Amino acid sequence: MSSPFNPAPALAPVRLIRLGALSGTLAGLLIALPALVEAFTGETTATSLLLALAPAFALPFLTALHQRQRTASGRFGETAYVVNLIGLGLFGGAAFAANVVLFHLDDHTIDTELTGPTLPTLAACAVVFAVGCALFGAATIRAHTLPRVPAWGYAVVLPLFAFVTALPDSVLTSALHIAVGTVLVWLSTALWQSAPTASPGGAGFGGHGTDQPATR
Repeated sequence: MSSPFNPAPALAPVRLIRLGALSGTLAGLLIALPALVEAFTGETTATSLLLALAPAFALPFLTALHQRQRTASGRFGETAYVVNLIGLGLFGGAAFAANVVLFHLDDHTIDTELTGPTLPTLAACAVVFAVGCALFGAATIRAHTLPRVPAWGYAVVLPLFAFVTALPDSVLTSALHIAVGTVLVWLSTALWQSAPTASPGGAGFGGHGTDQPATR
């Protein structure tokens, strides 16, 4: 007779959460480290390329973050996740174009080509991303499943990041990039540590369930 417990379904969320945590760590490093270098060297082709890749790794991180807290965050968390996911896709595309394409064009060409609805569209992408981050950060704070400091950082720092990135490079923009990277790495570390185990009894990592409140 087969066992009434089948741990296989629990393995997928565990793998998703841990892969998402690794992706989030990579996304944070791809944002913070190039910004740290640019504070001394200015923007380069290499640092721009690394920054352009960061949003792609943030997508699985966001999904894993939602998976970790979806029960505790409820319907509000689901709505916030969808808005944040859409905003991240839009903002990530705009950031990729800016860092890979526009970076290699001179100012005159950029001013000539960015006409019509282009600038309003890019601004709208930033707005959706900022709203999504604020909502999802609020859902993370309310869920009490991850540390509050980086959760507040997600809700406050990332929306600011959406608009400051349009400003000329400065100490402020570099510092904000580093702050965003730190928030992502911190949340990713907490996400990895809180990943539930695939035990038949349904206990989570360290004997806690998937929605155990954060202790840090």
